[in-house]
Amino acid sequence: MSSQIESEIADGVLTVRIARPDKRNALTQAMYTALAEAFAAGEADAGVRIIRIRGSGGSFTAGNDLADFLATADLAPDGPTLTFIRTVARGTKLLVAEVDGPAVGIGTTLLLHCDLVYATERSTLGIPFVNLGVVPEFGSSLLLPRRVGPAAAARLAYFGEPFGAAQAADLGIVTEVLPDADALRARVDDRVAALLAQPPGALAATRALLHDGGTAPVLARIDTEGAIFAERLASAEAKAAMTARLPGRAASSRTG
Repeated sequence: MSSQIESEIADGVLTVRIARPDKRNALTQAMYTALAEAFAAGEADAGVRIIRIRGSGGSFTAGNDLADFLATADLAPDGPTLTFIRTVARGTKLLVAEVDGPAVGIGTTLLLHCDLVYATERSTLGIPFVNLGVVPEFGSSLLLPRRVGPAAAARLAYFGEPFGAAQAADLGIVTEVLPDADALRARVDDRVAALLAQPPGALAATRALLHDGGTAPVLARIDTEGAIFAERLASAEAKAAMTARLPGRAASSRTG
């Protein structure tokens, strides 16, 4: 497992932490492999009831590391990125996100699969896929319009502009906004403890009911998005857009 993905199982909770703070937790292909392994281990462990995901160093994740992505991305169904995406989409454990700072690209689309999302006031979200010459992933082209409505989904997807935690809460992407990182950690600790205090069978059955019928169409959309994403990624348009954001070419190379 990549040293930049830390995981720990304790008291019925798998905690997964993205630990690359010097790069705002931008994700490499090796990190996707480690994330998929961590989530699969949690899914296979009967003692795990909740998966909790967080970032480090004041970021959730700035999305794909574009230099790594351009050089090594394997978008085959069994490649690192889609393996992680499919592992999450098939998951049955409650998924709780603890968001502090940027949650960009897959950092935002991942949240659409979470049962509960808590974020600090300073957190920002965004899905700048069109800006990078590609298309949304993680089933978000299906899930986002369902969550926020077609008009808001179009605005967020077409322009790729960042938006704050308060707006994300108004849209129904974020469950609750907390003032700072300390308050965030305390609130997530409290909510996870409250979930663990619930009758486990009833909680798991309720989670299954809330997700009933949703997995198959989401997986099908993930396939469709993946094929179009790979096609777009190979285009001159996408290569130019991403290359323009690499170090020395623009302020940031870690979005998407």
